[in-house]
Amino acid sequence: MTPLRDGPRPAGATRLWLATLNSLRGLKHCYHSEAAFRQEVWAALVLVPAAIWLGQTAVERVLLVGSVLVVMIVELLNTGIEVVVDRISHERHHLSGFAKDLGSSAVLLSLLLAGMTWVLVLSGRLN
Repeated sequence: MTPLRDGPRPAGATRLWLATLNSLRGLKHCYHSEAAFRQEVWAALVLVPAAIWLGQTAVERVLLVGSVLVVMIVELLNTGIEVVVDRISHERHHLSGFAKDLGSSAVLLSLLLAGMTWVLVLSGRLN
């Protein structure tokens, strides 16, 4: 594989720092360009503290918080798929639509997983 830049690639702490900056730039760009991701960020600002408060054990807290983060992760991946498809061509093609539909389906399944996790964990409080 050919490196994208000339010269030696950074290593160690420098590489970790640059990777962190790239990740933060990706989060910022997604937040500014994707309404669904913005909604998920705002929901997470409510749900993560609620999960920590409502979870009675460490496992419950991890399940509740993790399910929220999984939705955001899948949304980031879906956005990545959409960006690559749009970069290749804006022309309508059944495979482009299929790729975008698959990404959207993944987001839907992650939302269902999160909802099911919250219902099952918190339903124990009603008994």
